[in-house]
Formats: sequence, C-alpha cells, structure tokens
Amino acid sequence: MRFLITAGPTREPIDPVRYISNRSSGKMGYAIAEAAIEAGHEVVLISGPVDVDRPRGVAVIPISTSDEMFDAVRRHTSRCDILVMCAAVADYKSAKVAKNKIKKRGENISLELVPTRDILASLPKDRQYLVVGFAAETENVENNAQKKLREKNCDIVVANDARIGMESDENEVTILFRDGEMKRISRDSKRIISRDLVKVFENYFEKRLTKKKQ
Repeated sequence: MRFLITAGPTREPIDPVRYISNRSSGKMGYAIAEAAIEAGHEVVLISGPVDVDRPRGVAVIPISTSDEMFDAVRRHTSRCDILVMCAAVADYKSAKVAKNKIKKRGENISLELVPTRDILASLPKDRQYLVVGFAAETENVENNAQKKLREKNCDIVVANDARIGMESDENEVTILFRDGEMKRISRDSKRIISRDLVKVFENYFEKRLTKKKQ
C-alpha cells in the first residue's frame, strides 16, 4: 500500500523572525511512517519543522506553513491508498506578514488572525483513498472526535488527549470509525501504538476493497 502521512507543526509567519506555531513534536507521525515502512508499505511523509530523525526508506517532503502543507497534500493524494493526517496544522495565521521585524514599543499592538485553509474539508468526497484524521483535544475528546469524523468526511479519526501525547514519547488513543465502532489503545510508546494503528488502517482499507468487489 502507498501511505501519505503528514506530521509535525506548521509555522505561520508574523514577520521575518517571528511566527505562530504549536507544541507538536512530530513524533506520532514519524512513528507511523516508520511502522508503515516496517510493514512493507511505500511512504511519503509531508513534515513540518521537527527535531526527529528521518525514518529510513521514507520520502520526506519538508514544509513550513499551512499553505505549503495544503498544496503538498493536494499534489500527492492521487498517488496514495491511505492518507494519514497526523500533522498539527495551525488553525489561524496572521492576516498580514510584516516585511521587516516588528520593533518593540511601549504600547500594545493587535494581531489580526484569519483562518487557514482546511485540508481535510477540502478533500473530495468521491475518492479512492482512505482518509485518517487526528483529533488532539483537551476536553470532550470523544465527542469532539466524533464531530470531526462527521464534518470533515473522514473514514477514521484517531483521538487523543493532547496533554498526554503532546511533546511526549508516549500516547493513548481512541480510534473512531464511520459505522460507530470504537477501538481504544492503552497508554504505550508511540512506536508501539503506531504499529497497531498501521494494522488497523491496513485492515480497514482491505475490507473496503473487498466490499467494492462484491
């Protein structure tokens, strides 16, 4: 199978030296990429700025901003079987990017933020590839993940408490499927959890292929 995986944060510039970002380490996405390679699959990894070693055998496409992530995903989905959207893409960016460094002054300043483009919502509903979304929440984890599953037209959503998984080598996740089924994976290293996730994605994709042939 051909995996397309996104990982890490994006950086949304404010001026030439400052940006808006988040605490995503990229470790979960990189672990999934490594697990997919170990399982014998082809992997393309679209990665924001991270301090994680590149898995052997993985084709890495480095990006920085949400717009670059959006464009990279849209370019490569036609050649994938399973799209795993694990990156923590910024929800907002600065409406204007200053050409020069903004100098500190004595008064307050306001920064206007505008929504970034929603990659999951932009994907076609009629598609051949499997779409896996990730939902990192700090409250109402399962309810928010269910909402994302419906509204973003995902096939699967992997939900976790961001306070456990963010910047950590460990995680615990709940996998939600369109038919209402849920599967929980207890707290463990991201490397171990990723192997279980890849198996879940493989099985779901193969079952869907079998249904289409019937």
